[in-house]
Amino acid sequence: MGLGFCPTLAVSTSVSNALWMTLAATGVLIGSNALISLIRRIVPSHLRIPIFITIIASFVTVTDLLLGAFQPEVYKSLGIFIPLIVVNCIILGRAEEFAQKNGVLVSILDGLGMGLGFGLTIFVLAMVRESLGANRLFGYVLIPGMEPAGAMALAPGAFFTLAFMLWAMRAINARKKGR
Repeated sequence: MGLGFCPTLAVSTSVSNALWMTLAATGVLIGSNALISLIRRIVPSHLRIPIFITIIASFVTVTDLLLGAFQPEVYKSLGIFIPLIVVNCIILGRAEEFAQKNGVLVSILDGLGMGLGFGLTIFVLAMVRESLGANRLFGYVLIPGMEPAGAMALAPGAFFTLAFMLWAMRAINARKKGR
């Protein structure tokens, strides 16, 4: 699961990037889950992973080309991290664990749910990083005259924010178990 965070950490410097990455990953999840679910009965088990990766790579390529054609600024901003969706374990994991075992509709809903869950995480991460690292949110200055914490816009800021988010989730879950 940790490998799935690579593009998340890299593009979470702004909320705008986070929203576009969410759209891209969700589109790939929905499309690949639907197609894998459709062909699951005819795919030989020994060819399952290469076929799944080819399907995912095809959806990623289409997404990459569409962004390049219709959203060149977003395409430039997200850069190499759109093609890296192919190796994102979240997407391959959902294909392997869910779409190959379930029908098309529930696989599409699973892709939507997983994409939105990924999006919520990256959105919160980006809000914290953009607010603290640039003193901006959606491009607007939050506190005039405040000096941003530049480290939050860099890789260490992503790791610190993610670590804090994971700590908070564990604390919440531990508290729930205690009740």
